[in-house]
Amino acid sequence: MKKIIFTRRGQIMHKLVRYPVYAAALLVGFASLPAAQAQEDQLRIAYIGGTTSIDPHFHSDTSNLAISRAVFDGLVNPDENTRPIPGLAESWEIIDPRTWEFTLREATFHDGMPVTSDDVAFSFERGMDVEDSPSGGFRRVLQDKTVKVVSDRVFRIETEEPAPTLLEDLSNFAIVSRKHSEGATREDFNAGRVTIGTGPYKFVEWIPGDRVVLERFDDYWGEKPDFARVVMRPFESGPTRVAALLSGDVDAIDQVPTTDQAMLRENPDIHVAQTPSKRIMYIHMDSYREETPHVTAHDGSAIDNPLRDNRVRWALALAIDRPSIAEFVMEGAAVPAGQYAPLGMEGASETLEPIPFDPDRAKALLAEAGYPDGFKLTFHSTGQRYPNDVQLAEAISQMWSRIGVDTTLETMPGAVFFRRGSTGGPDGTPEFSVMMAGCCASPGGAITPLNVLMGTRDPDSGRGSANRGRYSNPELDELIGQALTEMDDVKRDAIIQRASEVAVADMAVIPVHFLLNTWASRGDVVWQATLDDTTVPTRATKK
Repeated sequence: MKKIIFTRRGQIMHKLVRYPVYAAALLVGFASLPAAQAQEDQLRIAYIGGTTSIDPHFHSDTSNLAISRAVFDGLVNPDENTRPIPGLAESWEIIDPRTWEFTLREATFHDGMPVTSDDVAFSFERGMDVEDSPSGGFRRVLQDKTVKVVSDRVFRIETEEPAPTLLEDLSNFAIVSRKHSEGATREDFNAGRVTIGTGPYKFVEWIPGDRVVLERFDDYWGEKPDFARVVMRPFESGPTRVAALLSGDVDAIDQVPTTDQAMLRENPDIHVAQTPSKRIMYIHMDSYREETPHVTAHDGSAIDNPLRDNRVRWALALAIDRPSIAEFVMEGAAVPAGQYAPLGMEGASETLEPIPFDPDRAKALLAEAGYPDGFKLTFHSTGQRYPNDVQLAEAISQMWSRIGVDTTLETMPGAVFFRRGSTGGPDGTPEFSVMMAGCCASPGGAITPLNVLMGTRDPDSGRGSANRGRYSNPELDELIGQALTEMDDVKRDAIIQRASEVAVADMAVIPVHFLLNTWASRGDVVWQATLDDTTVPTRATKK
């Protein structure tokens, strides 16, 4: 974990070296690769890592989805634009607003057993009851939905309320085998004892922190991958991934550091694939505790939680110079944000502009709220989990310090961050007061971050499953509830737009910027850039 302390004027007092010396780690890491790496049809990927489990129902984090979407299928799968397309379900129809009927294609699990409606029903039951997930697993997606088996290949999903985004909600939910998964633990999946999917790749092994190995499933129902074997190696350090690509130790990397993109584009053997992203970098603030653990007066004494006042939340938002961050910190690989989904997506409001940089107004708001001299806070962020997240957090910390909010920055690996940020405090409460992470506005457009990040937390329904600031607003909840059940597309879009406007007006969560997704590959390997930032190996093809 890195700890960076800023003075009140925003000067760095102490900072650890941003990146470790990585050459030795690169040599050691790839020295342990199996001899099969010499195979011509093997794909070697250096990805940012952070995989916390092979259990596809544990946590829908991108590093977990990269594996689960290769080994398992959903009823529908997301295409390159995150639109749902047929997966294990070859067709479906809406019987009425609360009833959908699906027909399964003829597909088999990796052990040769056919996929049946009973496996779907079991998957829904299991997905509701996964223990210790940092975000409630898929409970939000599955809540109030019942699978009724009609025949081996036909079933219905009945919902308590109309579910207009059912297909989008299910696009990352994996169907598992009842035969293998009933009674299985997360460790059973991690060890490969029950990791039997229907996807284009079969699971071989996971050595946490070292590698995931997959082999092509030659009886896959869909298009066969170009590569017979995949080795995915986690490297949190961007320079390490780039070095591995340039040396030929890997064939593809994700989250290409912005500092290296121009250099890689000039290399004739390297291919850079980039596309706009639906991922928003955002900042949660503790808006529910009367005293919050990481905010004090300048002298360290306890104070009432200032983050409960939306004037303070707006002050922190206005103190961030988003254009400068996009240009200099992100080197053009980000778009300043003023809401939670980019324009063009469902629920994005054209009335919301990127939040302006106005430090004078920020100071005035602090004074109005009763903090003319500011206060002290500790800012927690992921470290090398998202593009330039450490540098971004450093910049924001300096900007807050300049308006009188003395800021100490602590960064840590994503797996640690999400566990502590979700349940690391007393009685399983969030440990942090102010924290930065990323959320993808997909599936479902702006309703996804609104519901997941800002909806009043309700473990039973799954609402607010990643609401680590415990924000609560009855007006916003009402709009979210309406949007989740409105079947008319035009009406639903208008409701979500209004919800976006309500959330921004109260600065429920601070939007920072939208990322650009960037991959790089070498030689005959070509990577298809996608709107989501999940590094699924099937996106790689041979020239």
